[in-house]
Amino acid sequence: MKNLFNSIFKTIDGMFEKRARHAARTMGRRHWLAKTGTLMAGAALTPLLPFDRSLGMAYAAGSDAMDPGECTYWRYCALDGNLCSESGGSMTTCPPGSEASKVAWVGTCHNPADGKDYLVSYNDCCGKPSVNNAKFCFRSEGERPGYRMGLHNDVNWCMANTQKGYHCTVAMVVGMADA
Repeated sequence: MKNLFNSIFKTIDGMFEKRARHAARTMGRRHWLAKTGTLMAGAALTPLLPFDRSLGMAYAAGSDAMDPGECTYWRYCALDGNLCSESGGSMTTCPPGSEASKVAWVGTCHNPADGKDYLVSYNDCCGKPSVNNAKFCFRSEGERPGYRMGLHNDVNWCMANTQKGYHCTVAMVVGMADA
């Protein structure tokens, strides 16, 4: 059995050595450094991209769909967190002393007033401790499992900020959703 594993590892090692030698013959150090730098810069910018969390349309229904103070408000269709309007902020602005997260998740929400679907960006407000008496909303319509970060809202989205503490979440309409 040990000889089998040794021969497999020798084969794999030989393949990698052959490819590395081929790359060394055909590609210069500057070329390799330029490609590696481009790849690293692109990977570093990936968290700044917006995420479409909807994978379909999330619809809010009921009489409270037009009351911004309720969790069933249409704009909160993919919100998972405290409402900022309960702690000194508003639906679209963070409370004083906190800052909006640099990364966010996006949901597709249906506005029953005009019958149209909108893209809503959810930004966590970071830098202040959570308020215990704030209204907590959990509306994860269209949410997918946590292994796909942009489709999962149970993430500390303050991770890109210097102040990592979560306080509340704002919901900003960023545009109309395509049909």
